[in-house]
Amino acid sequence: MMLSFECDYNNGAHPKVLANLVKYNDAKPTPYGFDAFSERAKGRIREAIGMPDAQIFFLTGGTQTNATTIDSMLYQYEGVICVDTGHINIHEAGAVEFTEHKIITLPGELGKMRAKTLDKYLDDFMHDGNNAHAVFPGLVYITFPTELGTLYSAKELDDIYQVCQRYDIPLYIDGARLGYGLMAEGCDVTLPYLARHCDVFYIGGTKIGALCGEAVVFTNRQAHKHFFSIQKQHGAVIAKGALIGLQFEALFTDDLYFQLSRHAIDMAMRMKQIFQQKGYEFWLDSPTNQQFVILPDAKVEELSRKMLFTHWGPAEGHRTICRFVTSWATTAEELDELEQLL
Repeated sequence: MMLSFECDYNNGAHPKVLANLVKYNDAKPTPYGFDAFSERAKGRIREAIGMPDAQIFFLTGGTQTNATTIDSMLYQYEGVICVDTGHINIHEAGAVEFTEHKIITLPGELGKMRAKTLDKYLDDFMHDGNNAHAVFPGLVYITFPTELGTLYSAKELDDIYQVCQRYDIPLYIDGARLGYGLMAEGCDVTLPYLARHCDVFYIGGTKIGALCGEAVVFTNRQAHKHFFSIQKQHGAVIAKGALIGLQFEALFTDDLYFQLSRHAIDMAMRMKQIFQQKGYEFWLDSPTNQQFVILPDAKVEELSRKMLFTHWGPAEGHRTICRFVTSWATTAEELDELEQLL
């Protein structure tokens, strides 16, 4: 088997998650997620974010979650604002546009949306006398961490949310790798803080310890009153919904979700140190589980025969930007092997 640092979703599930799934076989739970396991999982998530009234829905994957949630929050004539490097803009095959909502892109800085850029765009739009002919901005979308592995500080997140509130536009945070952001070194955002500074976010399970599954959390605004029906329209409701609830019940028991996330960060920091000691340059400084390293093309070709990683893009001087990703399942032995191969 080849060494793999290609992504953080090619592992199975944590043993405690698998053990919890076994309960499904004999339980005969109520279908479609209306079961005791899912309710317990929702309760534990509400406790973790400090919001007893939060509305929570379980879906199976990230693209499905983004397309369904965004569609539920927009009128037909509205679009979603996103930075140019945002996940929904570059890595979801037009899933949002498939729901007939335009993605309105703004320039980002190191993958992050800037509050001033957002404020200027919205101010210009609202003062445009011809805006009735345009797609209206109805939602702001960011990811935490960003597509480039960078983080918003608590102040940056607050600044963005204040702009959204000023224009009465909801803020949606894609949390496919949420745990890896929250547990990163230097992060001053906590899960309760994040929940208070957006209107909806999701907690990614697929990339952090689960076989599959994402938990959508509506915080400061109510979900669409027919969100379940919108899920059905998107093919985003599974009959055996307890399968996702059981996984999140395990992940949010005894801080397992955060322990797994921190392990990935520890592995990523050791990986970063290995590349630094070998003298390689980084494309940008990422404190999360995604590390972007610039390698000579000859080295890329050599390593590609022995391990899996992502060729992110070209760099000057016959070099390539490569992405190496750790996960909750990365081992110290795998990093030892990487060091030897380098």
